[in-house]
Amino acid sequence: MSWIAAPRAVGDAVVHRLIVTGWTKCFKELQAKMNKISEIESGAKTGRIGLSLTATFLALVVLMPIGCTRVLKPPVRVAHTPNRTVPDSFDGQGDTRNSGLIPWRDFFVDAPLVALVDAALQHNQELNLAIQETVVANAEIMARRGEYLPKVGFGVESGSERVGKFTSQGQSDELTGIGSNLQKYQPALYASWEIDVWGRLRNLAKAASHRYLASVEGRNFMVTRLVSEISSSYYELLALDRQLQIITDNITLQEKSVELARAQFEAGRATSVAPARFEATLRSMQSSQYKIQQRIVETENQLNFLAGRFPTRIDRARTNFLDRKPAAMAVGVPAELLANRPDVRQAELELKAAGLDVDAARKAFYPSIGIESVVGFQTFDLAKLVNTPDSLLLGLAGKALTPLLNRKGITAGYYSANSREMQAVLRYERAVLTAFVEVSNRVSLTRNLSQGYGLKQQQVDRLAQSVDISTELFNLNRAEYLEVLTARHEYLESQLELVEMKQQQMVATVTLYQALGGGWRSTGLQPPDGADVDPTFTKGVKK
Repeated sequence: MSWIAAPRAVGDAVVHRLIVTGWTKCFKELQAKMNKISEIESGAKTGRIGLSLTATFLALVVLMPIGCTRVLKPPVRVAHTPNRTVPDSFDGQGDTRNSGLIPWRDFFVDAPLVALVDAALQHNQELNLAIQETVVANAEIMARRGEYLPKVGFGVESGSERVGKFTSQGQSDELTGIGSNLQKYQPALYASWEIDVWGRLRNLAKAASHRYLASVEGRNFMVTRLVSEISSSYYELLALDRQLQIITDNITLQEKSVELARAQFEAGRATSVAPARFEATLRSMQSSQYKIQQRIVETENQLNFLAGRFPTRIDRARTNFLDRKPAAMAVGVPAELLANRPDVRQAELELKAAGLDVDAARKAFYPSIGIESVVGFQTFDLAKLVNTPDSLLLGLAGKALTPLLNRKGITAGYYSANSREMQAVLRYERAVLTAFVEVSNRVSLTRNLSQGYGLKQQQVDRLAQSVDISTELFNLNRAEYLEVLTARHEYLESQLELVEMKQQQMVATVTLYQALGGGWRSTGLQPPDGADVDPTFTKGVKK
């Protein structure tokens, strides 16, 4: 009668062939080795030791088929394959080039901005936390690899034992003249090894390796967000500087208008309403000036925080902000996102790790096979501790444990791992969809901002002309003060909006660069960027 379950997968067929055909051959080989050892034994004590060792091997061989023939049927492995299909292009745009492949040092040209990013890569606390997560994941690899390697230790045992006189050991000690109080001295080497026959422990070690690589990709994704956030805040700071300059210039012009309106009032050419309205507008501009100054302080502090340092003045380029041109962006094809985006690569690695966890949980239904041994000395007389072979201690035991009553717990573990794999599939598909949507939105944003900026520039030029004309007519007393106030207010608002639109242009370019997967290359962080991890950093990643 056979307890072997019918194979339900390719892996099961291999396991059952090993069980049915492999143990008989192994039994015959070990029986031959036992006979050979018995032939070469020269002394009676040595012969008993050899027979004991070979009997242990024989017991292990006998236990293996007994345990293996009671293998519980594991559930059928359900493969979860994510959908990796993406559109051929972003809204009809495609290119053989991809700006996301450009290292961040080559993408940004401002020296102060490069210095800020460099400081953040070294001192940003959130990034350093992510780096420590990679160290934790690397330690997990070491722990998992240690589980399927033999465990060896040294121990010393010492004690005293008194046995009852009317026991078999007590009577035997009395006949041989041994005292009732016996000391025990036992220094020995102990070893145990769970033989990973089915590969369960190795699957767990490989899963830990994939999770380590996923943590590296998570760190890289944080780098892309950090680079994008610093550069966006930097361009916001430049825009605020320009807006502050615009407000300051308009305040100077408005102060002259207030003086002119007062002169006209004193000359009887205008009422007191005109100078009052001009002065009210001046006070409004001065109030806006302080608001912008506060925003500059907050933006500088935010940049210092991202750089991991206390507030200090931020250096920036002194070129005219409105003269800046956004970088020309090439978006490549959507399929490149699967390789360029660190968050997509992280999700894929976590999916692989979850699949290995499912395989390991499924192999928990098979018997666990192990060996335990001890080699050392044992004696009740310390002076005779190293007298060999009389005080020599040798022990070897094999075990094969088959899960029987805890099937529900193992089954629950398998279904839990299976559900986590499905979650990993959904996270991967969400990461791919998110990446595509982000690129598509930002491609459209950069295009629309480019067209809108040209129209806004034309508006500013026309309003500048209207301010000049209305001011000249007011000075000649041929236009009302309201015309001047309206023209100047609209001109000021359009100037500020033009600067804000230029800022949006620069930030949109940066966020598109991030969405394409740019910013994490050539950072100098360890381990190196990407999946090509340096084996000197962790020996377990590629094994």
